[in-house]
Amino acid sequence: MAGLKVGRGAHAPAFLVMDVIAAANARAAAIPPGEPGILRMEVGQPGTGAPRGAAEAAIRALRDGHPMGYTEAFGLRSLRERIAARYRDHYGAAIPAERIAVTVGASGAFPLAFLSAFDTGDRVAMAAPYYPPYANILTALGMVPQLLPCDASTRFQPTVAMLEALDPRPAGLIVASPCNPAGTMLAPDELAAIARWCEAKGVRLISDEIYHGLSYGMAEETAAAHSASAIVVNSFSKYFSMTGWRVGWLVLPEDLVRPVERLAQNLFISAPHVAQVAAEAAMDCTEELEANRAAYRRSRDLLLAGLPAAGFDRIAAADGAFYIWADIGQLTNDSPAFCARMLAEAGIAATPGVDFDPGRGARFLRFSYCGPEADMAEAPERLRRWLRP
Repeated sequence: MAGLKVGRGAHAPAFLVMDVIAAANARAAAIPPGEPGILRMEVGQPGTGAPRGAAEAAIRALRDGHPMGYTEAFGLRSLRERIAARYRDHYGAAIPAERIAVTVGASGAFPLAFLSAFDTGDRVAMAAPYYPPYANILTALGMVPQLLPCDASTRFQPTVAMLEALDPRPAGLIVASPCNPAGTMLAPDELAAIARWCEAKGVRLISDEIYHGLSYGMAEETAAAHSASAIVVNSFSKYFSMTGWRVGWLVLPEDLVRPVERLAQNLFISAPHVAQVAAEAAMDCTEELEANRAAYRRSRDLLLAGLPAAGFDRIAAADGAFYIWADIGQLTNDSPAFCARMLAEAGIAATPGVDFDPGRGARFLRFSYCGPEADMAEAPERLRRWLRP
């Protein structure tokens, strides 16, 4: 086998949180019965399953012999119309269903967006810290991530001033509000200003809005309301609690509708039919979904109150999503080793910051609070006993 070529994409970095999940699973399996279990704060997966109405819709469709074949590449027309209605009702934005593409999760949306908007060698800017697959997918496709080091002074979000200073100017910009890992948001006027700047400068804006629905005080805004050229990415995985169903969507500008459709036909054919049926039903489950959000907010409030006393007192503004981004520079400059010790000695799994910021992440970690409320309530005291016995 010597001499065979290995492609560029084969060298994509690992998504380290997946390694943390594996380590936490192994640790949990080794704990004897009756001893305290592992508190899972490493993964951004809602602890709740799909809404009851979504599951029941899938069961009905299967029981009634509904043919689960390929849908159109852009998904079921009825689902696309429901998503368009959500933009009208939630944001006051008129988005026709023709500009909405149902995708195989947000993870399937990003390659479609990147391949349609950029060429090999194009630079695409993003705030650091960032969601690792942004950079890893871009790199695998031959594009160049351009990192904008952000900190608490800008709430870990990019600013127009940062963008003005870029030389050369990037072909694109990715923003996320609420963002992963910091949980911070762009205020509506800040997002609008960035969208206007991108439009004026010929920079393609990609707005990751996957955590919309999970905000705790700051208003949510969609980039689609401020830019005719922006691409919006969203998903049923977070607010709608449907991670394993693999359904997301894109809001596309007019010039990319047909290009993305051609790419989707060739790369994915369509999102799973039965999952689309469930996703459409999930949009009627507001009471259950809002109860989930209220639980996340209670967990957030417990951690924001309890973590400082445990030694984690440098925390980003947790505006939304279900993450807390903690500066642990006073405790360590090796977040992977720190997180490994925390798992082994305190029984708490969290994700080291190097997964989200290779340059500065050694002094940060991310806690996720979408697990059981009782676990989130227990975490600060367990951490306090570990760090300050």
